[in-house]
Amino acid sequence: MEPIIQCKNLVKNFGGGEVMVQALRGVDLTIEPGDFMAMAGPSGSGKSTLLNLIGGLDRPSSGTIKVEGQSILDLSMTELSRLRRDRIGFIFQSYNLIPVLTALENAEYVLMLQGVPIKRRQEKVRSILKEVGLEGLEKRFPRELSGGQQQRVAIARAIASDPALVLADEPTANVDSKTAKSLLDLMSQLNEEKGATFLFSTHDRAVMKRAKKLLLPNNVNSIPVRKT
Repeated sequence: MEPIIQCKNLVKNFGGGEVMVQALRGVDLTIEPGDFMAMAGPSGSGKSTLLNLIGGLDRPSSGTIKVEGQSILDLSMTELSRLRRDRIGFIFQSYNLIPVLTALENAEYVLMLQGVPIKRRQEKVRSILKEVGLEGLEKRFPRELSGGQQQRVAIARAIASDPALVLADEPTANVDSKTAKSLLDLMSQLNEEKGATFLFSTHDRAVMKRAKKLLLPNNVNSIPVRKT
């Protein structure tokens, strides 16, 4: 099967001249279908930068990124937006839920953008919310949910469109250890039962232990893969 993600010699610089910061230096990375992969390292090691590049939220200074064999650097802004909408799910550390929408409306948002009929998308999202332990909370707004519950809505939103890849930036950072374990159990179950592919950025050892592959930025030129 073709890799979902192929990054070659990725470089990302911020600033310029004497104040230029090189966040990524020649990173090579391949993500295969069904991977459950964690990218570990301290703050400032380039984890979020790499996620943003893979997700098409930013552009590298040099190098190539392919999603399912297609170079995303050759896409127009409209094509890139469509790729993010249809093929990549995002789980943010700060949840990024829309405060004026209910849990159900947040979770169905991507499907609405895709033009899925309301009855079909709500049936699908209600089923997903039940799977992630939010049955009965569909009409609650984010302010009425705990941090763990909000992150579950974010997970439901990320997987609702059956994306090729889910990018999760520090998904357990803002929840307690019990909730973090529950979220990891949920994402692991989605990986095992539905074949969902995950790439996490994290400094949470619990996430590292659960990962099938662990990326360790142990030098400035590459992020090698260690199979666990």
